[in-house]
Amino acid sequence: MIDWRKYILANGLTVLTHEAWDTPLATVNVLYNVGARDEELNRTGFAHLFEHLMFGGTERVPDYDAVVSSLGGENNAFTNNDITNYYVTIPVGGLQTALELEADRMGGLNLTQKALEVQQKVVKEEYNQRYMNRPYGDMWLLLRPLCYQVSPYRWATIGADICHVAEATLEDVRQFHERFYRPDNAILAIAAPLTHEEMVGMAERAFGTLLRPRKRLESDRCFAREREYPLEPTQVAPRRMEVERDVPSDAVYMAWPMCDRYDSDFQACDLISDILGTGNSSRLYRGMVSEGRLVSESDACITGDVGQGLLMVSAKVREGQDCEEVIKVIRSEVRRLAESPVDAYELEKVANRYESTFVFSQYKASDRAMGLCYYTWLGDTSLVNREPEMYRQVTPKKLQQAARRLFRDENENVLVIRRRKG
Repeated sequence: MIDWRKYILANGLTVLTHEAWDTPLATVNVLYNVGARDEELNRTGFAHLFEHLMFGGTERVPDYDAVVSSLGGENNAFTNNDITNYYVTIPVGGLQTALELEADRMGGLNLTQKALEVQQKVVKEEYNQRYMNRPYGDMWLLLRPLCYQVSPYRWATIGADICHVAEATLEDVRQFHERFYRPDNAILAIAAPLTHEEMVGMAERAFGTLLRPRKRLESDRCFAREREYPLEPTQVAPRRMEVERDVPSDAVYMAWPMCDRYDSDFQACDLISDILGTGNSSRLYRGMVSEGRLVSESDACITGDVGQGLLMVSAKVREGQDCEEVIKVIRSEVRRLAESPVDAYELEKVANRYESTFVFSQYKASDRAMGLCYYTWLGDTSLVNREPEMYRQVTPKKLQQAARRLFRDENENVLVIRRRKG
């Protein structure tokens, strides 16, 4: 069980503290309530661009990474469709400095034309390397707009068009920073071998001078639901796209729009993806890899978005095998889940796997800090301890009902990436 305390500073910053006496290290995790879904249609990729810009330094600290390194620490960040998250782990003696570094770049990022141009170049190189020049790299760039017509989830974090990042102006990014990189739009978690009182005092010293919020804030906030986003209409007909690429083999991707993170079907859909595609005993592995010999690998997952996400199945087709046969087998397996309840043993196995993964994901204090931020962002910090209970509440009947709602024929999206011939 993770113990924590929650504080709200006068400027609206939510602070969570966790006494981590099992480590000599301290972790500072800052989650900003901004992701790709918060971008404008003609200004996509900004949340990810800003992840890079945040390491560009400030007037007071020109080289963020150098200071962290001098403390004997390490740091990183990630952006997804919902959030942007930054974390740094250092020996506990450097905690106050680490907090001041985060406060400094929250309130005084050095946004110059030179810094912007440097990071625009970095992001464009990342786009080419990860999406354009890697086999199957553009899969999400194709699949998301196939599955979504209205939702801002229809573009990947890199952006709908790399030109949006390439053409961004200094004023564009300054406005983005002012709107989202504020203490009242952030959650700070500290995990360290210190008392709650010591940690919140250090946070107050570092962040307390930053600007106050524009409006009165509730202490029991649900950050994830504070803004309204376009809702994707119910899909009424199956969709399909085929492309040719320079890839080693044909690949099939099938995706079904699913419920949001707050729906009672969410945990069932997650377990369905495990039953289908996790491990050598999964249904798709047995049906298409070990026994069927149709594909060289298969997988299933959910995107886990807070809004309307996707359950996705992928398969790399073996030489000489037919993509249509692979699609037929996948359809057969998902229909079987909708038509027949799973047995108790199979359900217990995937629930046990989830709980094991969940427990091990909290082994390090840094992971606990990140979890505290994430569940607070969702609106219920106690889920950091309770979420496995919600998975245990999924019964074979409930899982079958969720499968029926999910695997409707008209809810199917198919992307086929064929190996270019010649």
